[in-house]
Amino acid sequence: MNGLNLLPVFLVGLFGSVHCAGMCGGIVGALSVAPGRAVPVPVRAGVPAVRRAAANVLAYNAGRIGSYMVAGMLAGGVGQGARVLSQLPALQAGAYWLANLMLAVLGLYLMDAWRGLARLEQAGQPVWRRVQPLLRRIGPLDGPRRMLAAGAVWGWLPCGMVYSVLLTAMLSGSVLSGALVMLAFGLGTLPMLLTLGTLGTRLRTLLRMRGVRRASGVLVLGFGLAGLVRAAHGLPQGWIQDLCVTVAGRAG
Repeated sequence: MNGLNLLPVFLVGLFGSVHCAGMCGGIVGALSVAPGRAVPVPVRAGVPAVRRAAANVLAYNAGRIGSYMVAGMLAGGVGQGARVLSQLPALQAGAYWLANLMLAVLGLYLMDAWRGLARLEQAGQPVWRRVQPLLRRIGPLDGPRRMLAAGAVWGWLPCGMVYSVLLTAMLSGSVLSGALVMLAFGLGTLPMLLTLGTLGTRLRTLLRMRGVRRASGVLVLGFGLAGLVRAAHGLPQGWIQDLCVTVAGRAG
């Protein structure tokens, strides 16, 4: 898996991050504040306050993406252990179909056309219940180091969008590739969450608009459908491969 293959994963994170506005937007808004305060930093705040808030936002997102990468490494390790996927073309093709079908399902989820991924989020609740108490141990979020730790914990929040991309990480076939898949995805979500940290409620209101969510869902759905079309035609080479996720052992 090379940098070009990671482009669709990055774009899925970018367009899919409208979901983060509804699911994590309140969290980001609460965390993106001046140390020791419970209100957002005013637009006309002094430079030190703005810098502190920016450092907090960056630290939080670094922790979040770091957790995504750890999850990607675990998923990639599972795929690496299942070398049979790279040896049996039929199973490999099935895995490719499944990965792109999950992207199509994610698109429908973002559009609110079908909420099947919400069941996956519910399945992840037992893990979250074990992780969530760590937030209380972090203490007051009064600096970048604690914000980094808080982001690392929130990275394990049950999320259907993350789970769908983790499947791609698992099918990447190695620990390193799995980490890179989730890094590309996390970087795709970064612009939206950084902006949420500064604009807060105003941006969340915009992103909750049905038209915005539908447009983003259509784009993600398009990635999944492009992959399914490619699979249906025997995984042809060409420009379309740059818009599709791949599995271990497949060219493009």
